[in-house]
Amino acid sequence: MLAADLALPLTATPAEWIAVALADLDAVHQDHLHCERKAAQSALSLVRSYPERADLVLAVARLAHEETAHVVQMSQLLARRGLVGTLDHGDEYAAALRDLCRRAEPDRLLDRLLVFALIEARSAERLALLAAAISDPATASLYGALAAAEVRHRDTFLELAAQVAAEAWRDRLTELARGEAAIVASLPIRPRIH
Repeated sequence: MLAADLALPLTATPAEWIAVALADLDAVHQDHLHCERKAAQSALSLVRSYPERADLVLAVARLAHEETAHVVQMSQLLARRGLVGTLDHGDEYAAALRDLCRRAEPDRLLDRLLVFALIEARSAERLALLAAAISDPATASLYGALAAAEVRHRDTFLELAAQVAAEAWRDRLTELARGEAAIVASLPIRPRIH
């Protein structure tokens, strides 16, 4: 297990994001449904790519199961609000982060785990901001619970990264976090989780 006080080097979301998100909360909910689906798929992609790593397979399969439950919760939220799902228009943020991953193994596995940790960390931060700002208690509670889950998922990916590269993962995380900060700064502020 990692030390409980591990600080992931994440820059803060721009302050304007929460106002933009609250101004079109329905779009945020619809986008978040896609984020949860993609998180489950990303976790399962590790099972496909690294079936020989039994500890990794078990950890990410459990994580994917929880992300799938989040898809159900978000679908239920959309239904309560009288909304239907929208087409997924992609995620420039996640795509740009994936472009930072090295291609050769074992560096590729390490980078994928760290990129997934960064995505979970960013999601946790923004879901917590929403939980604190949304006036509907049920929706705020849901987002608070989802934020806590994303923190657990971040930590799962970091623990797996530490197992893969005990000596190198922290330095690589710092490098990738700098790249993540540049990506966030380059993207427009939209009513989306990323």
